Amino acid sequence: MEKVIIIRYSEIHLKGKNRGYFERVFAINMEKTLKGLKHEIHRQSGRYLIENFDLDDTDEILDRLKRVFGIHSMSVALKVNSDMGEIYKAAKSVCSAFGAFKVETHRADKKFALNSMQISAEIGGRLLSENKKLTVDVHSPEFIIHIDVRENGTTLVFNEFFKGAGGMPVGTSGKGMLLISGGIDSPVAGHMIAKRGMNVDCIHFHSYPYTNMQARDKVIELAKVLSKYTCGTRLNIISVTHIQEEIHKNCNEEYMVTLLRRFMMRIAERIAITCGAQCLITGESLGQVASQTVEGITSSNSVIEKLPVLRPLCGFDKDEIIERSREIGAYEISIQPYEDCCTVFLPRHPVIKPSLASVLEEEQKLDVEKLLEEALSSREIIDL
Repeated sequence: MEKVIIIRYSEIHLKGKNRGYFERVFAINMEKTLKGLKHEIHRQSGRYLIENFDLDDTDEILDRLKRVFGIHSMSVALKVNSDMGEIYKAAKSVCSAFGAFKVETHRADKKFALNSMQISAEIGGRLLSENKKLTVDVHSPEFIIHIDVRENGTTLVFNEFFKGAGGMPVGTSGKGMLLISGGIDSPVAGHMIAKRGMNVDCIHFHSYPYTNMQARDKVIELAKVLSKYTCGTRLNIISVTHIQEEIHKNCNEEYMVTLLRRFMMRIAERIAITCGAQCLITGESLGQVASQTVEGITSSNSVIEKLPVLRPLCGFDKDEIIERSREIGAYEISIQPYEDCCTVFLPRHPVIKPSLASVLEEEQKLDVEKLLEEALSSREIIDL
């Protein structure tokens, strides 16, 4: 009798001739996630088994795997030979001491002597006869004993399902560049896009010395949280202090945020292209702040030349975003009181619905290309 962990994948089963590719990426991601822990991963008819691991690591393995996109569910199971005596011993091991139960059997091995209903009836009957504190309830049981008779002569017995992260394996949907701030929204946006199978690198803009190094460290911690779901990420850090100073000195202060966003988008696109990213990702939610109006978004988008911009949070309200931030483990970091670059030189009354003509008129007061080159030269790269 051996303890194993069953991994059932999510949308991969819908894939046709490309299914093998998705399965290979999925297995690689699990290996990366379990790096440093003793284990073996074996594919078995549309599922995977984690075997030969230290039993003390069971909870750690489950915790790590819960962040792997592509997993539908997991179970800790006992693997035995497909023999009714061994199957009963395993069922007895996972059975509760009292309560209403049922036995459900899936028989993939059609050559096995008994069919699914016969296996369930015999195992359930033996459990019931040996423990008077048990009762059978096939409609509303308190717990279920699952028996899975496989084609290779082994049977898996378990009593619990753990929900996986769902989605598609990271790396099967291209690569994107996430504009990550120190706030709540952008890590959630990155998480949502990664769930659809996209590799996510990050770019962060800072305004040192107007913002302190703690604000920078906060973003690194947020990128680390995201990297647990993306099997690693690269964080690009860019200084925009000089850009903000020039905007503050030369332009109407009402356009500070709008103009800064345009510079950020230009820089992000250039970095993304050099990294092989195929899109930009932002944490913008329509109407949440002054720069996130249709007009503000139009102004930001107008400087993008080659890449699409994905805004997965566009229709979310703040409560929904906060809930997801808590779920992924980013919220407590995001609310640390360290300001990001968008709070520097913040105008009292930022323009809410900027016309593109007015924005361009203000931008003509700046040497855009020179400022971009200076920002790009400040680039720092951190692999997480």
